[in-house]
Amino acid sequence: MGRKARKRETVILVLVSLLVWLPLLLMLTASLMPEDELLWRYLSPLGIGKAPVRVTLLPSYLSLEAFIELLFRSPGFFVMFWNSCIQTFPLLLGQLLVGAPAAWAFARFSFPGRRWLFGLYILLMVLPFQVMQVSNYLVLYRLGLLDSHLALILPGIWSTFPVFIMTRSFEAVPKAFLEAAYLDGAGELKAFFLVGIPTGYPGIVTALVLGFIDAWNALEQPIAYLKDMRRWPLSLYLPDIVQDKAAVAFVAGMVVMMPPVLLYLNGESELEQGVVAFGVKE
Repeated sequence: MGRKARKRETVILVLVSLLVWLPLLLMLTASLMPEDELLWRYLSPLGIGKAPVRVTLLPSYLSLEAFIELLFRSPGFFVMFWNSCIQTFPLLLGQLLVGAPAAWAFARFSFPGRRWLFGLYILLMVLPFQVMQVSNYLVLYRLGLLDSHLALILPGIWSTFPVFIMTRSFEAVPKAFLEAAYLDGAGELKAFFLVGIPTGYPGIVTALVLGFIDAWNALEQPIAYLKDMRRWPLSLYLPDIVQDKAAVAFVAGMVVMMPPVLLYLNGESELEQGVVAFGVKE
């Protein structure tokens, strides 16, 4: 009975995983299709197809024309790619420099109002972007930062979500390690760098991975704060090409998806440890 239950659970998990993988497989297949086959198979929902949707996992013949078009004949794609890099990596560096010390203070220090301040962090974390959009816009306008990369970088640096994640990870640092460091003459700053960061490394990686995915896929913030298309990130490139170059859109989707996927594959173990640390507290 137990073996049958396990088989049943395995079948259910496989079916659920197929629901996740099927859109990715279809996107990969469509990116390798010639334009005329796409018109006959997938584009009727957009009003430009020639037949109802006919799904297939293998194209009639492989075509790299869409890859050539995107990678060699679309300079706008690379401009937006570098815009995404300019807006994402400084943001992550700022979250690390600001968020890690703040999280260490929340995890290790007791001070008046600590609980209320951390509760405010959580409240700000769960508020959707639409609630803060107008106030953020007014602040950026007063600072003269609208329509610049800093309009996306600075608000992201002060995000409360990385602080929350790293706080939970620093709280899981064994007290014995800290006591040993203090006995060896380490001060609080030295203990933070030599004990806190190495031991809380999974939580830091988790915060950076999730922050990268959020910044890389940002859509509403660039639309609200950037008017000059020369500063648009890659996330705004896809809606601009779907109608006239569908094959290129599928290829662009594959390219945009690759950095988060590679980042996750290289930090999978740390990400899992960081998530587990949320529920572990000594």
